[in-house]
Amino acid sequence: MKQEKSYGLWTATAMIVGICIGSGIFYKVDDILMFTGGNVFLGALVFVIGAFSIIFGSISLTNLASRSTKNGGIVGYFEDFYSESIASAVGWFQTFLYYPTIAVVVAWAAGIYTCLLLGLPDNLDLQMLIGLGYLLLFYFINILSSSLGGHFQVISSLIKLIPLIGVGIIALFFNQGQPDIPSNVNPVPLTNVGMGWLAALAPTAFSYDGWAISLSISGEVKNPKKTMPIALVIAPIIVLIVYLSYFLGMTHILGPEYILATGNSAVTQVGQMLLGKSGEVIILLFILISMLGVVNGVILGHIRMPYALATKNMIPASEQVVKNNRGLSKNYSALISMACSLFWFFIHYLSQKFSLMTTGDISEIAIVFGYLFYMALYIKVLMLYKQKIVTNVFTGLISPILALIGGSIIIIGGFSSNPLSMIAFFVICSIFSISGYTYCKKQLSLS
Repeated sequence: MKQEKSYGLWTATAMIVGICIGSGIFYKVDDILMFTGGNVFLGALVFVIGAFSIIFGSISLTNLASRSTKNGGIVGYFEDFYSESIASAVGWFQTFLYYPTIAVVVAWAAGIYTCLLLGLPDNLDLQMLIGLGYLLLFYFINILSSSLGGHFQVISSLIKLIPLIGVGIIALFFNQGQPDIPSNVNPVPLTNVGMGWLAALAPTAFSYDGWAISLSISGEVKNPKKTMPIALVIAPIIVLIVYLSYFLGMTHILGPEYILATGNSAVTQVGQMLLGKSGEVIILLFILISMLGVVNGVILGHIRMPYALATKNMIPASEQVVKNNRGLSKNYSALISMACSLFWFFIHYLSQKFSLMTTGDISEIAIVFGYLFYMALYIKVLMLYKQKIVTNVFTGLISPILALIGGSIIIIGGFSSNPLSMIAFFVICSIFSISGYTYCKKQLSLS
């Protein structure tokens, strides 16, 4: 069925901004400052590099979006421009690793901020238990009613912009002194980290993640060859401005030393300084709703992934998954999605409980690994340009080269943040991808 061309430039831009701006910015500021040694300029620089990589990456991929005939976004591009087997490898990675690890980590973060909001103990077990409750709740909501999940997504997308932009605006007029570090918290000194600041690109990539999903709307945009490249330049710049507004506002009001010392709870001090105890509660509510919106949005997309792969016969029991795609108990696609999330929830719990990762979390590694697939698509755009299939010098040559540079910097930064965990998890990501490739190859040989 032909898709209706219903979106104009500003609608497309707004959708991309809504997808990109997530929860990471709220609880990754202290991580970014930690890797930059508290250097605010370097912190701002990594946000610019993150925007740089997605601007040119997304512009490059519009060449594929306008020529792709398959559904599934990134998976469809690999199916069209590489092979079904490679597309299956990407699909397995996204379905069994990428989506669930992000959902799990953000659900846990929502648990952290719920504990802060309700004055509960800073306890991993309690945070994870609350996070598990959120995870199951949004699976139930999206399986029960896709429209209900969609309505919550729209509301949370609007709400999350309020504290991000608000903190930046308030900082312009803020002339009070920065708060003292609480006596019961150990101070963290500012340090010269040298090139170690590149490690801050891993949490920054998390903050920007989701941009590639926006390419799936290209088929519904009016004049996509002209509209999407413009939207994909404007939107990341808006996201960059919003992120810099929040980051620079936070560091101006609180100071990097305070944020480094107090970590995720630093943001509550902003509300308390402005409006007292009620201000702390208000800003935590905004952040919590924003995070729950991300959990809902990832689940909303993830429950459809097994079905999408099943329609392409890329997973076992594909016929049963396609047949059983309705109702609470017979939506096999959603049940597979939930099983994946529960598995990674347990793995994430173990990694945090026993400090298996010195910094960061499993979702950051999955996001960094995903850039390898993006870079393969950038290379394909260069190949199409060389073959004169793509003729635009900017979108076909300059953009993919700059996107490759940006992607390489993010991967190098990811390995700098946590080399041993990154290598181990990259092996796991590779196993899932190779399994998807092998399974599809086998199915094709039987057909």
